Amino acid sequence: MLEQHLTELARALEMEHPPLKDKAGFFALTLNPERTVSVKELDPGCLFFAPIGPCPEKNREQFFMYAMRGNFLGQGTGGGVLAIDENGKFLTLTLTVLSEINFKDFKETLEDFVNFADYWRQELLAHEKLDAVL
Repeated sequence: MLEQHLTELARALEMEHPPLKDKAGFFALTLNPERTVSVKELDPGCLFFAPIGPCPEKNREQFFMYAMRGNFLGQGTGGGVLAIDENGKFLTLTLTVLSEINFKDFKETLEDFVNFADYWRQELLAHEKLDAVL
C-alpha cells in the first residue's frame, strides 16, 4: 500500500520517479534540499521519520525541556515524538500511524508531519541564534 501511495504522490508532485526502498525498508522522500522524510511500511500503517538538525551545544537542557513540552500528549508534534539519535547529537521527529490509510489521509499526514518537522527546525535555529546573542 505504501508504495502505491508514494507512486501517486510522486505523480502529484511531478517527481521524476517514486522514491526507492533502502535495505532497512525505508523510502527516502526528498521534498526539497533541506527536507527529506523517510517512510517505512508497517503492518498495518507506516512510520514517518525526519532529521531536524544538530542538537544545540549551548543551553542544551533548556532546549530539550522546551522540546519535551512539545512532546507532551503530542501537542507540539502532531502526535509524533521528538527525540535525539543514538549518539545524542541530532534531533529527530518520528510519527507512527498504526492503521491503514488511504492516499488522501497519507498525503495530509505527510504534509502535517513535514510542517511540524519544519517548525522544530526553525525553533532549533532560533535557539542557536539566541545563544549566539547571549
